[in-house]
Amino acid sequence: MYDALASTAHEPGVPKPDPIMVASGLQRSFGGLHAVDLESLEIQRHTITSLIGPNGAGKTTLFNLLSGFDKPDAGEWHLNGGPLVGIPAFQVARQGMIRTFQLTRSLARLTVRENVMLAATNQPGERFWHALFGKWRDIEEANREKARPLIERFGLDHMADEYAGTLSGGQRKLLEMARALMVEPELILLDEPTAGVNPALTQELLEHIIALRDIGMTVIFIEHDMDAVQNISDWVVCMAQGRIIAEGPPADVAANPAVIDAYLGHHHGEVP
Repeated sequence: MYDALASTAHEPGVPKPDPIMVASGLQRSFGGLHAVDLESLEIQRHTITSLIGPNGAGKTTLFNLLSGFDKPDAGEWHLNGGPLVGIPAFQVARQGMIRTFQLTRSLARLTVRENVMLAATNQPGERFWHALFGKWRDIEEANREKARPLIERFGLDHMADEYAGTLSGGQRKLLEMARALMVEPELILLDEPTAGVNPALTQELLEHIIALRDIGMTVIFIEHDMDAVQNISDWVVCMAQGRIIAEGPPADVAANPAVIDAYLGHHHGEVP
């Protein structure tokens, strides 16, 4: 476990020594369904935090709220002390938080390189007059150079000029991570990054996630594979029915009776 969390209590909503994100009173309902009903959540800086829970627990809805893709019914959250309530997703990304999706989203008729370059911020070519008078060319070349090591890092350099639509599902996951890093985020939210990926590529993805933490990023990832959670997480948060029911180191959360009950019901001995 990450040293800064060694003395942190293992209970829902516990304060962290150096949180990069703090959320409180966050609520989101769809009709009579309370998808998220969160009293308090703090994410420790420079850690890998796994968000687990059964299907329908509210994990992706929470991601949507935090990243600006959905609006809460109540509550607030802050990144590095700055409020994010009411800020649209593209501005959230500019402030240092980016997310990926459970279903990968790439532009199939753009190349791998173009998909990665697309995520770069402050592109003058998107403005009419700059595009008309060619003021974008130097920055376009700079973005091309910035994308190159990211494409190589995720093992996609041999397909850099191929259409993204030709990639396998696992390769699209790698592309999405490379594209996210073009924004140079401090906090990255990964929604089931290993879903539908073969075991060899799953291991590669997990190693990339560890590397993100090791270079100073903070990672929150939704994951159902408890082996992956146990292997790479510094901290685990478990949700059920929109609420946080447990927090702590992986082994502690896996043995928590409330977590076992949420996954399997009473009288079962372990989380699958």
